[in-house]
Amino acid sequence: MMVKTLPPSSRSSLEGDNRGETVIEVVAENTTNALVRKSPKVSAEPQEILYNPAEIAAQYANKPWQVLRRILAVLRPTLSYLFGLWWDKQRGIALKNDRRRAIQLRELLTQLGPAYIKIGQALSTRPDLVPPVYLEELTKLQDQLPPFPNEIAYQFIEEELGATPDEIYAEISPQPIAAASLGQVYKGKLKTGEEVAIKVQRPDLREKITIDLYILRRLAGFVQQKVKRVRSDLVGILDELGDRIFEEMDYIHEGENAERFFELYGHIQDVYVPKIYWEYTNRRVLTMEWINGIKLTQPDEIGKLGINARYLIEVGVQCSLRQLLEHGFFHADPHPGNLLATFDGKLAYLDFGMMSEIKPAQRYGLIEAIVHVVNRDFDSLAQDYVKLEFLSPETDLTPIIPAFSRVFANAEGASVAELNIKSITDDLSALMYEYPFRVPPYYALIIRSLVTLEGIAIYIDPDFKVLSEAYPYVSKRLLTDPADELRTSLKELLFKDGKFRWNRLENLLKNARGSADYNFNLVIDQGIEFLSSERGSFIRDRLVDEFINGVDAVSKNALHSFTYVLRERVGLTAINEAPSATVEQQQTLEYIKRILNILQETRGFNPAQLATQVAQIVVNPRARNLGQQIANRFTQKAIARLIRQLLASEESLV
Repeated sequence: MMVKTLPPSSRSSLEGDNRGETVIEVVAENTTNALVRKSPKVSAEPQEILYNPAEIAAQYANKPWQVLRRILAVLRPTLSYLFGLWWDKQRGIALKNDRRRAIQLRELLTQLGPAYIKIGQALSTRPDLVPPVYLEELTKLQDQLPPFPNEIAYQFIEEELGATPDEIYAEISPQPIAAASLGQVYKGKLKTGEEVAIKVQRPDLREKITIDLYILRRLAGFVQQKVKRVRSDLVGILDELGDRIFEEMDYIHEGENAERFFELYGHIQDVYVPKIYWEYTNRRVLTMEWINGIKLTQPDEIGKLGINARYLIEVGVQCSLRQLLEHGFFHADPHPGNLLATFDGKLAYLDFGMMSEIKPAQRYGLIEAIVHVVNRDFDSLAQDYVKLEFLSPETDLTPIIPAFSRVFANAEGASVAELNIKSITDDLSALMYEYPFRVPPYYALIIRSLVTLEGIAIYIDPDFKVLSEAYPYVSKRLLTDPADELRTSLKELLFKDGKFRWNRLENLLKNARGSADYNFNLVIDQGIEFLSSERGSFIRDRLVDEFINGVDAVSKNALHSFTYVLRERVGLTAINEAPSATVEQQQTLEYIKRILNILQETRGFNPAQLATQVAQIVVNPRARNLGQQIANRFTQKAIARLIRQLLASEESLV
């Protein structure tokens, strides 16, 4: 029997007037274990406050002086800071090494409030953009902001959880051990002995965020309407960010995100997701498992523990790929304060407030785009941008295709996978002003997530290339994912003008074997299923043609060798020497040999088990059907070739 809490979204209709009672659902399960998790007590606060731009606009429409005061409060210190930078430049002071100005920038963003702190946090992960002195100061925005008084934090705990901190926790740190843009964290211990992190929301947070979002949204709308070169949906992008920030201010929502993240990605090797203690969690207070660890941006400290920081970045990249391209539920704020190297060598994810989702069509579109970028297929890449809603369907793609070629021209002679995401993004951003591109709202958080992660990776290893690390996973998905979109993409990748491109298959197999969860047997099973289906008829027929060409090449080489021996060694000069395989056929044979070698070196390939696998394939109905289809196609090709040879013989006799 398992006892579990109903999700908060399901509780409101059940609770009625009993708002302080725990609601529990009992589910029968075939197990001897029982898991009991109490739902959080719900305070008198509204169940959930969602971002609603129309309501916010109506709220501030009648408060012009309050809006003006906020605009001036932002402009005055910002202009003063910018004037100081300009004046330093006039006096010949090197800005990038000026710690005084770096401290002022950090203090300015802190003064302006949570929305601007978020901008600083994003910049703090980009050592390729921000000078080291500024980077050091901006990094403090992640968890070293000025805290608010303990009295307010303790008041929130009592209001949200219905008891004082001393009544709930056995221990609680006298001061916050970290303070971020939306809340501050105390270290505590439960009465049952578990060490926990207690996250308490900042006071008046919603009001501060709301007025800034209102002003920025009005500004975005003005720019979008008046500046013709800006085609992107700036208002939509800001609304997407607003949705995420409002969700981040709801700690029950964050707890649900953490549990969903664990369900989807907790099984990945060396990924750790902390536990949420629902009995001590509500809208403004979150209690979760305490994680002992070191920030990823401290590689020397990590190395002293005998842990490879670069390996943990690789773990993070693989986890991000599954977030973005497999399940679509992704961490949109992976800055160094939210990623820790644990003392036992795992990558721990923290802070699940800012999460987002990608629809299946967008996930498949991103996979196809990566494949087309790496393989320099810019015609198909232009079509991908239409599918991903960067271009409207009626856009003339003719001038855009050569523009893509120019963007990636600096990788000539090297793999595009060796480029970094930041450089690709910057180059593509330049195109968006020249051609009718528009940035869809969902894309902003994706690129924020990827660029932030890449920034951490570059901090640890300047030569780290996220795209290069990603391609083995993408190759594996192309070979194993049965989705129609990816099967079509696989066909387009392997065939051009009806001709099979063996080099592409070789490259796919070589890259796919580098993916941690690549399964050789799964590739065989799904390959047979696909090739024996109607969807796989095109590839099946072309593969049969290539197989026949290969057999023909082998037979020609064998006959050539045999006739050569008869003429040169035995002396039967009356026998004409048979021609060997053509250059093209010889190349096909070389590709087949290399592919067989790749398969033999692939994890999961075991010669001792090969006979068993072959036997299973033979009795598999799909495999028998595929064998019959191949045999029929082979017979048709052989008869056609025999007829052509007979006709050719008759013409020579005449």
